[in-house]
Order: sequence, then C-alpha cells, then structure tokens
Amino acid sequence: MPRAAIAGIGSYLPEDRLTNADLERMVDTSDEWILTRTGIAERRVVAAGEATSDLAVRAARAALADAGIDGAGIDLLIVATSTPDTLIPATACRVQAELGLTCPAFDVNAACSGFVYALQVGVTVIESGRARTVLVVGADAMTRFIDFTDRGTCILFGDGAGAVVLRASEEAGVLGIALGADGTGAEMLKVPAGGSALPLAQQVLDARQQYLTMSGNEVFKFAVRVIPKAAREALKASGATAADLTWLVPHQANQRIIDTVADRLHMPHERVFSNVAATGNTSAASIPVALDDLYTSGRLSAGDLVAVVGFGAGVTWGAAVVRWTKSRSSEET
Repeated sequence: MPRAAIAGIGSYLPEDRLTNADLERMVDTSDEWILTRTGIAERRVVAAGEATSDLAVRAARAALADAGIDGAGIDLLIVATSTPDTLIPATACRVQAELGLTCPAFDVNAACSGFVYALQVGVTVIESGRARTVLVVGADAMTRFIDFTDRGTCILFGDGAGAVVLRASEEAGVLGIALGADGTGAEMLKVPAGGSALPLAQQVLDARQQYLTMSGNEVFKFAVRVIPKAAREALKASGATAADLTWLVPHQANQRIIDTVADRLHMPHERVFSNVAATGNTSAASIPVALDDLYTSGRLSAGDLVAVVGFGAGVTWGAAVVRWTKSRSSEET
C-alpha cells in the first residue's frame, strides 16, 4: 500500500498588519490587555479586493515550487476554509483555475480544524491508490467576518494561507490521524447569518449577525480538554508517544491555550511551536502557516517527528503525527 508524505510546503500572509496599537484606537482595549490574555501582538489583514482564494493561490504556488512540480502533476486539490470567496462556487474551483490545474477540486469546512480534516482526505486518497499527488491548502480571510466593535473577537483573528503537497511514497510520512466533532457545541463559535437558516437581509445586517460570535470561556475549556486528547489518539495510531515528538505544532489560537496544552501533554515549552504573536488566529491556515514557519526557519529537519493538532467551530478537532521526510535545500547540497 502506498503511503503519503509531505513533499512540499508553502505559506502566505497578507502585507497589511493590524497591531495592538491600531486596535487601541478602535475598541476599548490595550496592548498589555491583549498580550496578557492572548499572546498576540499583531495580525495580517487582507487588502481591499483580496479574497481567500488569492491567499490560497499564493501559498499553493509556494508549496508547488518547494516540491519542484507544476500543476500538471496534481491529481486532486482540497481547500480547507470557512471563509469562502462565495457560497457558490467552491473556493477550490477558483484556486484551481488560477493555478491552471485540471484536477478535481473541492472545499472542506471544519473551521480551524479544517487543515487536518483536509489532510486526512488527501492521505486517504493516496493510500487508496486513487491519486499520487494531492495539493492541500488551508486558507481563511477571517477579518472579513469580524466585528471590529467587539473586542472579544477582533483582537484574535488574522488572515493567511498555508499549503502542502502530499505525494505517494514508500516511506511513511503521515503516520496517524485522529478526527472528531461534537455538533452539540455548534453555538459556541459561529457566524449566525449568511446561510440558508438566516439569509442576509437588512435587518440581519443592522443586527450585525453577519459577524462571528464566540463564547470565549467555553472555547478555552473545550480547547484545553480536546487538544491533548486528540494528540494522544493520533500518537497512539502512529505507534508513538509525546516523548518521541521533536515538535508539537498546535493551532495558533491563543498563547494561553498553547501553554496549557503543552503542560497537559508534559511537553517542554521549547518543543511547542508558536507564532501566534505575529499572526493571530488564521483558522484553517494556522497549522500549515506555523509548520512552514518552523521549516523555513531551519528548525525542522528530515527525520523529525511532529504532531499537529487543531480545534474549531462545529465543534471539531483533529490531530496528525507526521514523520518529516523533506530536507531543506541547504541539507540537500
């Protein structure tokens, strides 16, 4: 049976930055308050006229270049996003057209867990023999759905995209994945309007129901409970333990969550990667952006064992254990 390994990785963050100082001028908050509660100092924001698909295309091109292939070699494209350009068609179709691909393309919406969900689909398709190369993208333009009068949410989210190229390999790369969902928590984190349940209308807009709402305390309790559980399940499926990990790369939602998860998994904090201070919560982009940051900074090497784990609206969660098989160019020369 063929196995799936990561053959290329790339990411993209918009140029515009929204700092805590900027937010101080918009809502009743302060840099100290935000840093203490979230660990976030700034986040990237899409420019006027820029959409989720634009972010996804840039990240995808970087991943393809890193893998040393062009679009002709892609058998399937999966875009994980909860902020599509439009409800119809799928953002993946727009990305496919821009990249010049001819493969099947579709979206996955599991919110901040979306990348791990999409990764599972890509791995399964390769292991089944129905594809040899799959492009998986996590991309979100969260700030398009944030109420910048609500300090509970506007301080948290940013925009970005990350992508990986999965390729059939005799050497196992993705070793184990664990996914989960609990729809009874759907009200915890949601955008109330814009779907079939509550179509957009003037009264809906006046009530600001087109923006994301969140029960912060409930999300925190859910995250610190489910992330360790998902990580342990993925480790068990891969035949490894937390002590075997070189790196833990959690969803970049909040530094307090990241630190609490590290403690509950008994992971030294220096082996738990965090770039949330510079990105904020980029939803489905969070994990691949962080993974690419770890790789391009020279801290991720061939042979390293990495666990990625996320949680999101739905509520959903997912974890994957990856044996990193790709060498940096400096290692190859």
